[in-house]
Amino acid sequence: MQQINESMQELMESEEGIKARFIFSPEFAGFKGHFPDKPILPGVCKIQAVIAMLENFYGNKICLTQILLAKFIAPVSANQEIIITSTKPGEISNEIKVKASVTSGDKKIAEMQLKLMVI
Repeated sequence: MQQINESMQELMESEEGIKARFIFSPEFAGFKGHFPDKPILPGVCKIQAVIAMLENFYGNKICLTQILLAKFIAPVSANQEIIITSTKPGEISNEIKVKASVTSGDKKIAEMQLKLMVI
């Protein structure tokens, strides 16, 4: 999770909700073993990036309790800039649901719906 936080370049609030820009370096641990000849960012790292973004925005520890939807459409390579956008939960309570999307340029990379617990 520390490397994911280090890969976050910018965090902001937008009309769509919460948005963060990420760039994962070639040394990022997630690339190791995930296709050695052509490393790509694992889907679980995209989910963890959503959680890291929300933790940084709200200042609370957040745990994943359920993946309601996870659709991975295109791969992410090292040094590729991605933008993650998440809906803002109406109220921060013990359990929240968010919808998140991952894009790179004008290309959709992934979409997710997650159920999370705020600790």
